[in-house]
Amino acid sequence: MPQITLPDKSSRDFSSSLTIEELAADIGPGLAKATVAGKINGKLVDASEAIIEDSEVEIITAKDSEGLEIIRHSCAHLLAHALKQLYPKIKLAIGPVIDNGFYYDVLLETPLSDDDLDAIEKRMIELAKKNYSVVRKVVKREEALSVFKERKEPYKQSIVNEIPEGEIIALYEHEEYIDMCRGPHVTNTKHLSAFKLTKVAGAYWKGDSKNEMLQRIYGTAWRTTKELENHLLQQQEAEKRDHRKIGRELDLFHFQEEAPGMVFWHPKGWAVYRVLEDFMRNKQTEAGYEEINTPQVVDRKLWEESGHWDKYRENMFITEIDEEHANEKRTNALKPMNCPCHVQIFNQGLKSYRDLPIRFAEFGSCHRYEASGTLHGLMRVRAFTQDDGHIFCTENQIEQETKNFIEVLSTIYSELGFNKFDIKLSTRPEVRVGSDEVWDKAESALEKAIKNLDLPYEIAEGDGAFYGPKLDFILTDSLGREWQCGTFQADFILPERLEAKYIGEDGERHQPVMIHRAILGSFERFIGILIENHGGAFPVWLAPTQAVILNITDKQGEYSQKVRDLLQKSGFRAQSDLRKEKIAYKIRDHSMNKIPYLLIVGDKEVENNSISVRARGGEDLGEMSLEDFKGMVLEKVQSKQQ
Repeated sequence: MPQITLPDKSSRDFSSSLTIEELAADIGPGLAKATVAGKINGKLVDASEAIIEDSEVEIITAKDSEGLEIIRHSCAHLLAHALKQLYPKIKLAIGPVIDNGFYYDVLLETPLSDDDLDAIEKRMIELAKKNYSVVRKVVKREEALSVFKERKEPYKQSIVNEIPEGEIIALYEHEEYIDMCRGPHVTNTKHLSAFKLTKVAGAYWKGDSKNEMLQRIYGTAWRTTKELENHLLQQQEAEKRDHRKIGRELDLFHFQEEAPGMVFWHPKGWAVYRVLEDFMRNKQTEAGYEEINTPQVVDRKLWEESGHWDKYRENMFITEIDEEHANEKRTNALKPMNCPCHVQIFNQGLKSYRDLPIRFAEFGSCHRYEASGTLHGLMRVRAFTQDDGHIFCTENQIEQETKNFIEVLSTIYSELGFNKFDIKLSTRPEVRVGSDEVWDKAESALEKAIKNLDLPYEIAEGDGAFYGPKLDFILTDSLGREWQCGTFQADFILPERLEAKYIGEDGERHQPVMIHRAILGSFERFIGILIENHGGAFPVWLAPTQAVILNITDKQGEYSQKVRDLLQKSGFRAQSDLRKEKIAYKIRDHSMNKIPYLLIVGDKEVENNSISVRARGGEDLGEMSLEDFKGMVLEKVQSKQQ
């Protein structure tokens, strides 16, 4: 006779076992209708799962994050059900949940089009409206293999064969459709009402290019139709703001096949890069960092000593020097990260505890081999520059260094236009190095620093690096999207592997703690984020071109050039447009290029030694002197006004 304890600590006694659904109905009809799944003693289960003994039970609805994920996973199965009806010869692979949605990989000889997606989605809607039951059945390996052999599903058979002995194999039956999954899933398709198929892409089976190419059908799913509509509107806006599209329109950068995943920066894009770099350099100098620079190409010996050769080899660009073309044989790697090189600088000369903390910063150019299918404009590249930094300190200094870092990071994010960011404290994983005592100190120091700053945070249990706990900083952009950028990682291992030491107060050699930290993450990705956050309309201090001088007729050409030269000498990024076009055309053209200020020059302005100023968005600021204009813009630049 189970006694069930609910999250509010209230309890209910029952004379016999009952399911999660039946418990929800006992509590109330509204809850029964909304129930998606449940938790029994912390384990997520189907709503059809029976409660057979005294347990702590939680009802999961669509309002819960787990409930939304279950809805999305069930939509993947609904998609596969529709596909099997429309294309009986299709072969199903996998259908997992992803951010905001789901996908299903399938083998189908006919390439699917957008028109096909419309038809598939229509069939999904028809199936969902049947409100049919989804039934879970636990089977033995032999039965699962038999089912999928009979249904001519080779990928499912392959998955069954890879399931470890003793692990539960569950089949989910949807009318005539059968799939395999750990679950849980909704028990009725009535919960699946707000979904949409979005695109088709290619994907190799198991992600291996040696395997056959499958078609990957993506979809998005939400709790309500309103949430779905809001998401689709956000996606439309995101497409308008795609940094690759804006990069072309504003002539900022490009990519080409001869250097995949590596950016060709154009003058305007490089201007943004340099402004951002100078900004970061000044902030880091103010925070007590010393800027260094380390080699791009480093012998494999160092990567072996650091451990990267064993764990990161497949992502490294390797160079070979043979004796035929040189007097030595050597294997080098383009550095994928900067940390081992920073330890080498720390190791030059004996350090005292009085020298600590030592803060190194480098705009370190790194190369990592990313699979071609994962490359995505500036967001995922093979060559990038990190705003990298490493702090060498004692265990007792971790808390203060954490506090210092967060204060600097908060200021930088605010001045870059991001007033909201979240913090995740990732704690010790199961597989780790170092003593529990050391981990206790590090985790406590990070958490105490956050609390002292009165900042909200969440704990990600077990998500720390194998060498130490870490803080991750997640930005929210103008479209409400999250971007993990900053990081602060305590490392007890690399200093040991590379024999970093300092002399303590006791006169003995001690190993420092090495803190890996970044604020932007990489310049390339962060500029991509900035482009999309502002829709290409950079604040004036970041804009590649801050002002363009437009003459009305040729008579003002010389004066326009003079204004441009004076602005450039004063440090402004200014250009002049002397084209023999109508002024309305030139205004429209440069407005499309999102220039912050258009300075219009006619006979009156020449006579008055002035300019007529039009701000981005069409606001007419009227006639003013060049000095007044410079003062106005300089104030906005210095205050980092957005």
